[in-house]
Amino acid sequence: MEELILKNKNIKIAIASGKGGTGKTLLSTSLFSVLKNNYDNVCLVDCDAEEPNSGIFLNKELISTDIVTQRVPVIDTDKCTYCGKCHDYCSYNAIFILPPYKIIRVINELCHGCGACTVACEFGALTEIDYEQGTVSEYKIKDTQSRFVESRMKVGVMSPVDVIKAGLKKGGDKGIVIYDAPPGTSCPFIHTVTKVDFVVLITEPTPFGLSDLKQSVETLKTMDKNYGVVINRAGLGNDDVYAYLKENNIPLLIEIPFDREIANHYSKAEIASEYMPDFSDKLNNMFEKIIKEHGNSSN
Repeated sequence: MEELILKNKNIKIAIASGKGGTGKTLLSTSLFSVLKNNYDNVCLVDCDAEEPNSGIFLNKELISTDIVTQRVPVIDTDKCTYCGKCHDYCSYNAIFILPPYKIIRVINELCHGCGACTVACEFGALTEIDYEQGTVSEYKIKDTQSRFVESRMKVGVMSPVDVIKAGLKKGGDKGIVIYDAPPGTSCPFIHTVTKVDFVVLITEPTPFGLSDLKQSVETLKTMDKNYGVVINRAGLGNDDVYAYLKENNIPLLIEIPFDREIANHYSKAEIASEYMPDFSDKLNNMFEKIIKEHGNSSN
């Protein structure tokens, strides 16, 4: 029955959290493992470009690696008059200038490639070149039709957004696409969840977990996104998260127990759902509910 539902419907699901260490990768890889065994055309995209780690859990074969670049300015000091307009136009402080000493430099790591400085320059002193931001690698999962896409930012680059966008594009729009989102609620998170059909927020029953969950929920409300919550390490901490979900009518999708067996598998880079049938069944039931209610949405 579910295969018939998916024939005409596509869905994109983001696994997200307001803070790191709540279990995003545990949930993303476990859900991906369950779905790749039950459906064709499933893709997992690791959008945590600053520290991607989903790939270490997967049996994969490299298909391709693309270099992600951004246009950054280069200054011809023979043409530059050191007027400072390029510096004034730059919103990211990526141009350093000391006019009295005729020193001017572009800080590539801070540049966002907006092109404002080239517009500001009246003397033709600025041209643009490609500057590497990171890589996007596509893999085939062995013995399946499923794929894994890894976004990986180059060390020293200030923003992973361009690399994340390239990863999202590589993941595509067809079939089931799962995004392992960056932690927090800043620009990388926003760009990851902008076009998804459903966001699974994973949290833990602690004061920090609740605080960051609230930030994520408020952000998703402003984006008019559908979402639900998974509580990881259930049985640890207190009941404040449960009270918050009830008071705000937020669906509790599943609970993942505070379980030594899960930690054991995770520490060995093993996917927990492949060794724990009850956990696998929970994830499959969660997905079936999500696909029935939010598959092929207009987002």
